[in-house]
Amino acid sequence: MSATADEIAAGHAFYTKRSLALYDAAILGFFSRAAWRCPADRIIGHYDQHVSGNHLDIGVGTGYFLDHCSFPTATPRLALLDPNATCLAVASDRVARFAPEVIQADILQPVAYAGDGFDSIGMNYVLHCLPGTFTSKGSVLDHLRPLASPGAVLFDATLLHDGVERNWFARSVMARNNKHRIFCNATDSLSGLRAMLESRLSDVTVDVIGCVGTFAGRF
Repeated sequence: MSATADEIAAGHAFYTKRSLALYDAAILGFFSRAAWRCPADRIIGHYDQHVSGNHLDIGVGTGYFLDHCSFPTATPRLALLDPNATCLAVASDRVARFAPEVIQADILQPVAYAGDGFDSIGMNYVLHCLPGTFTSKGSVLDHLRPLASPGAVLFDATLLHDGVERNWFARSVMARNNKHRIFCNATDSLSGLRAMLESRLSDVTVDVIGCVGTFAGRF
């Protein structure tokens, strides 16, 4: 079932100038350690392992991980894709030293893009915010395929609801965020994530850190 416009808008509404000003300290600092049990430096390490010098980042947030990761070249080709103009402005300003290309688009729909393909695509902490189940969220990978070079790596981290250990704080925060439609991951399971990835990508790896699923696979 396709996401409604209202469901899509609800997922984007949280990301305002005010919330983004607090995001790194609150979400990537406190909540990542106390609730998700996946410190931000573990995600930076995931970036360092997979990011290329020809990279597209999806759902860019504040640009924190792009700012802190180690690109394999001093002058990477970098593009930022997000439906939220505020996120794009904040992130592109933060990594202005790389002169990023900005693409305002929604990956729940096919993306009209005429540029060359990318060798790596990062989609960090995006899937748990998208409406639907992993069955419908898999369409996102189909929409990304035309943007990828042959054999490009897609890597991600997402908050899982089932099949992982969640402490009481994680359960409480996830319940609240699902109620307010900031998250949509009440049916997101570790097994469902693997099935979605393996149906569309090759060389898939999935690891669990706290209640976060990190993965990589190739188009």
